[in-house]
Amino acid sequence: MSNLNKLDFTALEVLRQNYLKWVQDVKLHLTEKNLCPTIEDEMNNSVGEADKATAMIFIRRHIHAALQTEYLAENDPQTLWVALVEFCRIRSFLKFCNETLIEEDLLKKTHSTFSATNIVLQEQYRAQKFTKFSDLISVLLFAEKQNQLLMKNHQAHPMGETVVPEAHYSMN
Repeated sequence: MSNLNKLDFTALEVLRQNYLKWVQDVKLHLTEKNLCPTIEDEMNNSVGEADKATAMIFIRRHIHAALQTEYLAENDPQTLWVALVEFCRIRSFLKFCNETLIEEDLLKKTHSTFSATNIVLQEQYRAQKFTKFSDLISVLLFAEKQNQLLMKNHQAHPMGETVVPEAHYSMN
């Protein structure tokens, strides 16, 4: 059962520091599976839907969970591929202009995206003094999942309704 989750190579990290190696690995594996046309611009129209789905599953499986969430709306392997390339291209241009994105900048930008109604949350996350952007994103994603679970539980049993008795509850 553990072999089902085993990756063929290291997944693309949130900060995409392993991007170049990851691209080479993905291209090699897609070539081996005859799926390279699914990410190539000029060939994408002639590729079958099953091949596109296989390539999409393969690429998503080999990117960090935070990136999977970020690119969840992408349904085509070629558009996902381009989106991942574009992000790294922007980062490369910034490096070329002698402007590097450091962890502190990424953390500050993330903290600044909290809405005005969530100032307390913003301060709580700042107080935790994260030093890695990927750590902060992981905690935020976990908190989001917890919040979704709480909301689902609340919707299943809103406040003010009577509680359904336990199956083995006796009234004596």
